[in-house]
Amino acid sequence: MTNLLAASVAAQEGQQHYSPLAPEPAELVVGTIAFLIVLALVGWKLVPAIRKTLEERTEAIEGGLKKAEDAQAEAQALLAKYNEQLKEARHEASRLREEAREQGAAIIAEMKEQAQAEARRITEAAQTQIEAERQQALQSLRAEIGALSVELAGRVVGESLEDSARQSRVVDRFLEELEERARTQEQITS
Repeated sequence: MTNLLAASVAAQEGQQHYSPLAPEPAELVVGTIAFLIVLALVGWKLVPAIRKTLEERTEAIEGGLKKAEDAQAEAQALLAKYNEQLKEARHEASRLREEAREQGAAIIAEMKEQAQAEARRITEAAQTQIEAERQQALQSLRAEIGALSVELAGRVVGESLEDSARQSRVVDRFLEELEERARTQEQITS
C-alpha cells in the first residue's frame, strides 16, 4: 500500500493541477459549439414537429369535445322527443280507457234495458196466458156448476129442468148470487 500511495503522490506532482468544475478552454469551446448545433437542430426540426403534434392533439380533443357536445345535444333532443311521445301515448291510452269505460257502461245500460223489456214482454205474455186460462177455467166451472146445480135443483124441486133456456136462466141467477156473496165477503174483510 505504501507503493500505491507513493505512486499517487508522484503522479500528482508530475501533472498540472486539474479541477472538474473548471474545464479546459478547448473543451469549453467544443462543448459550446456542439450545444449550439444540437439547439439549432432541436429548434429547426423537433420544435415544429412537437408543435404540430400538440396542435393535432388539441384539435382532436376539441373536435372530440365538440362531437361529444353535439351528441349530448342530440341525445337531449331525442330524450325530449321520446318523453313527449310517451306523454302523448299515456294521454291516448287514458283517453281510450275512458272511451272503453263509457262504451262498457252504455252496453251494460242497453243490455239492462233489453233485459227489462224482455222481462216485461214475458210477464205480459204470462199474464195474458194466465187470464186466458182463468177465463177458460171460469167457463169450464160455470158449465160444470151449471150442470150440477141443474141436477141439484131438479132433485130439490122434484121437476125436470131439461129445457135449456130455463136451465141457462137458473144457472146465471145462481152464479150471480154466488158472485154477489163473494163481493160482500170481500168488502167485509177489507
